[in-house]
Amino acid sequence: MNPLLERITVNPQVCFGKPCIKGTRIWVSLILDYLSAGESMDNILEAYPQIRKEDIFACIAYGSAMSKEHFVDIKINAA
Repeated sequence: MNPLLERITVNPQVCFGKPCIKGTRIWVSLILDYLSAGESMDNILEAYPQIRKEDIFACIAYGSAMSKEHFVDIKINAA
């Protein structure tokens, strides 16, 4: 297991059981949304001073691990 994933927690009592950065109520999906929209790590860290760069890497690692197990239906365009 990727040691970065230890920075992520899932607790049914916190944030409706959504994966969060440990010790915060910041959803992994929120950080991934910011990154996918082109937001820089520095801007995210400035907006959320309670997290560290390793937490952002942990969110990316979590997203990667999830994509190995779960798939999102994406329309395929035939060329």
